[in-house]
Amino acid sequence: MTTVDLFHTDLGPEDAPAVLLVHGWGSDGREWSWHSEALEDDFRVIVPDLRGHGRSPVLEKHNTPLDMAHDLAVLVARLGCGPVVAVGHSMGGQVVNLMAVHHPDVVHSVIALDPAHGAPEADLAFIRPNLAAYEKNGSEEAADFIEAALAKTAPPGLRAAHVRSILGTPGHVIAQSYAGMYLDAGAVGIRPYSEQYLHMRSCPSLTVWTSEAMAAWERTTLHVAGSRVEHWAATGHYLHEERPKRTSRLISDWVQSQ
Repeated sequence: MTTVDLFHTDLGPEDAPAVLLVHGWGSDGREWSWHSEALEDDFRVIVPDLRGHGRSPVLEKHNTPLDMAHDLAVLVARLGCGPVVAVGHSMGGQVVNLMAVHHPDVVHSVIALDPAHGAPEADLAFIRPNLAAYEKNGSEEAADFIEAALAKTAPPGLRAAHVRSILGTPGHVIAQSYAGMYLDAGAVGIRPYSEQYLHMRSCPSLTVWTSEAMAAWERTTLHVAGSRVEHWAATGHYLHEERPKRTSRLISDWVQSQ
């Protein structure tokens, strides 16, 4: 297993509780800039760019959520800041949960925001052709998907920022990470594999869904005391950027309650 020395920022007091903020597919740590400034007075805030994304090294192979989780565990150990409260959005939500399962010594608890798990098996009908399109057209195809997914009502600049980030992500990373989320052997994005890996998570968790149906499903998987699921209505997939104050308050309250 080859790990990557991740580009990251490390803000706030070194002896404060540590919060790890992990971005999603085709993005980078800049999506957590507002939250970093809001949290850094009270917490140590670590914001990495995942392998193949942003300013971190790009490998030709092994750009999967599980590999990313291993990278993060190494980063936390090297910084000596664990165990951390690991916060992840979308693919990042899958990554931090995988880190909690495979490296429980470095994760105190998890906050997952609209995570990339729990997709019904019926979703494979469009996940498979999506992957074929990403393998053929790479980042341009993914940018079209992101642009369509972000409503015109999203905060000004959000759609352009994410389209720009995903266009700057290598095409093979886009395809490999998508396959690693949903279709590779061992992928956990589709039920019932999601349920199996969530059952292996032994730390408390807080998951926020923008879908009421997904929130109801994930409540059936909870088995660790103190865990909960919230539903944020009338909010898009990039909920942490649409509602940065609410998200930062959520993180702060959760960390202080641990």
